[in-house]
Amino acid sequence: MAILREPLRELTACGLPDALEVMGERWSFMILRASFNRIHHFEDFLNELGIARNILSNRLGKLVEHGILDRKPCRDDRRRVEYRLTEKGYDLLPAMLALRQWGQKYGTRVPENPVLVDDRDRLPVGQVSILAHDGRILTHRDLRFADRSQVGVKDDAA
Repeated sequence: MAILREPLRELTACGLPDALEVMGERWSFMILRASFNRIHHFEDFLNELGIARNILSNRLGKLVEHGILDRKPCRDDRRRVEYRLTEKGYDLLPAMLALRQWGQKYGTRVPENPVLVDDRDRLPVGQVSILAHDGRILTHRDLRFADRSQVGVKDDAA
């Protein structure tokens, strides 16, 4: 049987190009990280991230346009706006955490502080992993591509 590969020139056959279109640069992830750290206002993003005002404005607009953040007037001061993560934005947490863990492992290797922990037992979260349908942790050696017609995948599943 021939080895099946992704059609690499067909950008529509994979979700990666769409994801990179929205999140494929540093500042988008830094804004996302700040959002997970409960930063909601333009000036706070500006001060916390040290980003240029025009770049911040552009990236926030793009994240709102793509449904990652929601832009609404502040409850206590209607002249100001706040940016809040949407469900789609929260769904980026595993990807962001995986990139952060990879950077921690292969980057500066400076001990992380503060440490992300499970709120229930206050122990550090584990490595982001690829899980099989039955919960087994998989590595690259366990993976291959198969034709959709030959696997038990719903039509609307990615």
